[in-house]
Amino acid sequence: MKFHFLPRKDNFLVLFADGARNAVQAARLLKDLVDSYIDVGEKSNQITEVEHTGDSITHQIMAQLHRTFITPFDREDIAALASSLDNVTDFIEAAADTMVLYKIETPSPEARELADVIVRSTVAVEAAISQLKHGTRSKQILETCVEINRLENEADKIFRSARAELFDNSKDIAHVMKWHEIYQLLESATDRCEDVSDIIEGIVLKHA
Repeated sequence: MKFHFLPRKDNFLVLFADGARNAVQAARLLKDLVDSYIDVGEKSNQITEVEHTGDSITHQIMAQLHRTFITPFDREDIAALASSLDNVTDFIEAAADTMVLYKIETPSPEARELADVIVRSTVAVEAAISQLKHGTRSKQILETCVEINRLENEADKIFRSARAELFDNSKDIAHVMKWHEIYQLLESATDRCEDVSDIIEGIVLKHA
């Protein structure tokens, strides 16, 4: 079943698409950081700049929400979607910043795995928002949401395995604490992608 939002002339879905692309950019920069661990400070700064762009997009969405009487879908869903999408880049930026702050010498294989899942999750989020924007059939959007949820489960498994290995194989408490925080931030980025997915799923079901 295909659906359309009213009014047709609005900028919300354009801004959401911009925010989703921005999240993908942050995720790809993070993956480059952990895959090629050189110029770490500069690469982290690039992610911070992308995160600031995400903040700006969120502010634009919220400003438009305050001055728009008729919105394309429920106001609370617009606010929640903007916040959750912004949180994705927040956690990506926090993970990169924490690696710099803790002077991590080499990213672990699990960090690289989680960064890869984050890229795939943000790409799926971008697809779901694009499908919303173009009035794609609800079945296709819901299938994309299922994939985002599957990726969150994949990240959760990597996180639990990485955490278990930390506690089993390291006697350096500082090392354990540093990496546990980094893993948690990385996994949280996929949690926030799942939040976006849940909101989109709710929007679709309301309008199907």
